[in-house]
Amino acid sequence: MNQNRGLAVVTGASSGIGFELARQLADRGYDLIVNSADEERLQAAAANIRDQTGAAVQPVQADLRHYEDAERLVAAVTATGRPVAVAALNAGVGEGGAFLDTDLEDELEIVDLNVRSTVHLAKRLLRPMAAAGEGRMLITSSIASTMPGSFQAVYNASKSFLQSFSQALQNELKDTPVTVTALMPGPTDTDFFRRAEMGDTKVGQGDKDDPAQVAEQGLDALFAGKDKVIAGSLKTKAQGLANKVLPDSLKAEGHRRMAEPGSADQ
Repeated sequence: MNQNRGLAVVTGASSGIGFELARQLADRGYDLIVNSADEERLQAAAANIRDQTGAAVQPVQADLRHYEDAERLVAAVTATGRPVAVAALNAGVGEGGAFLDTDLEDELEIVDLNVRSTVHLAKRLLRPMAAAGEGRMLITSSIASTMPGSFQAVYNASKSFLQSFSQALQNELKDTPVTVTALMPGPTDTDFFRRAEMGDTKVGQGDKDDPAQVAEQGLDALFAGKDKVIAGSLKTKAQGLANKVLPDSLKAEGHRRMAEPGSADQ
């Protein structure tokens, strides 16, 4: 790795928004440590970014649902001997379906990856940033954080946690050079809906935002020191504005119409 380049860490970097965050950070002059649980896809993504940008890219396979794996990623970062200039905590997973029907194990995996691993890595990475007096952290929340998630109850709740968490950290660090930004995408063209088994839902079948656009807007907000950004299309931004004023009961019903199994045919 080139010591003259900053070091960025990106989780969930094998595809989708995470891959675009990593690629665009490399384009902006950063070397990378990239993470995913999927070894094969992670290696392919790392090679792709190297070929496109010429950046040094170190892949670290780790399943962040597990404490030991999260610590292994932290150890790989520490072993570089370099300060982390940017950390994009993007790893996440979802699950569609009625809460009474979904498996408890699947729901707890959402909590472990979306919530627990983000808290874990934020704790490990922000302390050195604060000690060094510099650093930026991007936490991938979601526009889902602004509405009760009927038929995605645990996923939306996990994103509400991340939104609150990131905003609290931003406030705690406001008198330091370290910043925390919440990235809030809407439905985006990634593997998310396939993995969440939501192919038969209206949101799963509907138009989706470009992950490259979402990542670019997120990074622009990060480097501008903004506390949050609703990223993606004008439709997504309008939805975010509407969610500020709509009552929770109405938002829950609207989410039901988008996410209820079979809604794509209604």
